[in-house]
Amino acid sequence: MNTSELLLDAFGRIREIVHEAVDGLDEKTLGARPDDTGNSIAWLTWHLTRIQDDHLADAGGYEQIYTAKGWHERLGLPFDPADTGYGHGAAQVAAVQLSAEQLTGYYDAVHERTLDYLKGLSDHDLDRIVDKRWKPPVTLGVRLVSVLSDDLQHAGQAAYVRGLLS
Repeated sequence: MNTSELLLDAFGRIREIVHEAVDGLDEKTLGARPDDTGNSIAWLTWHLTRIQDDHLADAGGYEQIYTAKGWHERLGLPFDPADTGYGHGAAQVAAVQLSAEQLTGYYDAVHERTLDYLKGLSDHDLDRIVDKRWKPPVTLGVRLVSVLSDDLQHAGQAAYVRGLLS
């Protein structure tokens, strides 16, 4: 297994969890918040997708699917197109009311773009600096692991919330 194959498998696992957490649920269930204060399945899924879209587009030097393919308009959320959900408060979390089709549609579009990007990576590419704002500067390898970690955590949280609600 090479680097690209390893990453393709890892990101594929996120897709499986996202679909298990979202598929078959209605908009009310997707937007429900544990104890009326926790993050909903809809917000968790939207946020993890925004992080993957934002971070990989930045690292790969391409436009985000959210804006390039019109997902910002299709989802109709009251947020700036650059908003990824980082730092959202209760009102912003509650504003994410989306259908399963919207959530998985956007996620699958980002996932396909992610796979296209990852297919061309080599071991050497992982050492490329993609963010100089941090000390030490962030390499592509570190950024990919960060996105994987964040997305797996949020996908797992969404699956947990689904279990709570069922």
